[in-house]
Amino acid sequence: MNTIFRKSMLSVAGLAFAGGVFAGPIAHVAASSTDARPVAVVQADKPDPSKLIPHGTQGDQSHIDLNDEQTANAKAIIAATKKAGLPERAAVISIATSLQESKLENLGHLGDMNDHDSLGLFQQRPSSGWGTPEQITDPEYSTTAFLKGLKQVDGWQDMPLTEAAQTVQVSAYPDAYAQWEQQAADLVGQYWNS
Repeated sequence: MNTIFRKSMLSVAGLAFAGGVFAGPIAHVAASSTDARPVAVVQADKPDPSKLIPHGTQGDQSHIDLNDEQTANAKAIIAATKKAGLPERAAVISIATSLQESKLENLGHLGDMNDHDSLGLFQQRPSSGWGTPEQITDPEYSTTAFLKGLKQVDGWQDMPLTEAAQTVQVSAYPDAYAQWEQQAADLVGQYWNS
């Protein structure tokens, strides 16, 4: 191919030809452009915060320092949410629910302190049909069971967190889930792509 034709084709394609080496895309800057507005850079490894807490947090927020086991359980909830093909918001609702129900601890039977036969991260009850004790104390299973319930709630994506969680959990303290929304969103933001 002759050199003039090659240079013409490269310039049409927006590539520079310098000394026989492609120099990469040619930056075309309009001389009359004076638009100096800042461009927002979205970090690909972090979920969009507006999707994590679309309604803003409700009420005072609580926070606990997590140990390794609790962090692993938060990661397990995120992994199960992703495996179920649900968005980050479902993980926020799930983690906030678990923070309220068990402080992200995979609880076994607590004897006299137990609420009926509630077990696991979400304090699900075998007698209410959530699964066997072995299943309910498996983080992936219990999260999947919670998410199955969440998916059956019409419009859960557009509900405030506490309403969506309460519809699945049917708690005696329906407003308590809201206090964990910020920490749940922070955990999802931190671990969703790790």
